[in-house]
Amino acid sequence: MSGDSHESLIKTPKQLVTVLVLAFVVPIVLIVLLSQLATSGRVFDKNSPAMSPEEVGKRIKPVANVAVAGGGGASKQLKTGEQVFQAVCTACHSTGVAKAPRFGNKADWAPRIRAGQKALLQVALKGEGAMPARGGASDLSDLEVERAVVYMANAGGAKFKEPAAPVAPQAAAAQPAAAGAAKTAAADGKGVYESTCIACHGIGVANAPKFGDKKAWEPHLMHGTEHLYENALKGMGTMPPRGGNLTLSDAQVKAAVDYMLKAAK
Repeated sequence: MSGDSHESLIKTPKQLVTVLVLAFVVPIVLIVLLSQLATSGRVFDKNSPAMSPEEVGKRIKPVANVAVAGGGGASKQLKTGEQVFQAVCTACHSTGVAKAPRFGNKADWAPRIRAGQKALLQVALKGEGAMPARGGASDLSDLEVERAVVYMANAGGAKFKEPAAPVAPQAAAAQPAAAGAAKTAAADGKGVYESTCIACHGIGVANAPKFGDKKAWEPHLMHGTEHLYENALKGMGTMPPRGGNLTLSDAQVKAAVDYMLKAAK
């Protein structure tokens, strides 16, 4: 056994030369590769076609489109004719109170249908007799009112044409109305009264106590507030549950009752 505990791996002059060459070349190659990797994508040639305004615009276009869409705000979701009828018109037109033509009754609707779609729309927009403008729902757009008119008239035998959906500029103009609708939905007693209850309580039709009339409200006040809440929620006589607007929450119905009671005290 040899006295040296380790033997050299280089045993010939040729092996020594090879090791020296590799020791010199390999680090240089590694340095070059690393420098290219570090500078790739970070050094730009301003004169390169890829840096032209047109090419840059193409690359950022998807991002720009998303920003525009997200910054415009949500537009109002327009109601269908049936939705407007259920939320606003059904209180009077389902029962025929205050001479309102009953829904689906061809005899009631025949003379009105003969007047034509435009004439009926103007009556609905401006109000007539006991019916307030837009059925008392001031937040409704002209298109929504016309949809409700067409829905009810067609159920009574008409063949009116459904109004076309608005184009983009009209949708933008409808945004203030959408803000008004959001305010009405916030359990605001006055807002609920003006959008739903005013049709009957505004003028005191069908035995509905007239708004602000203390004598008309006295018999109802005797039963207490909770009793009035229950009547408004479940309906009583010609008044349908929730005033015919089934989209109202309990809190909104009670807020409307409180608003009317306050005006009668």
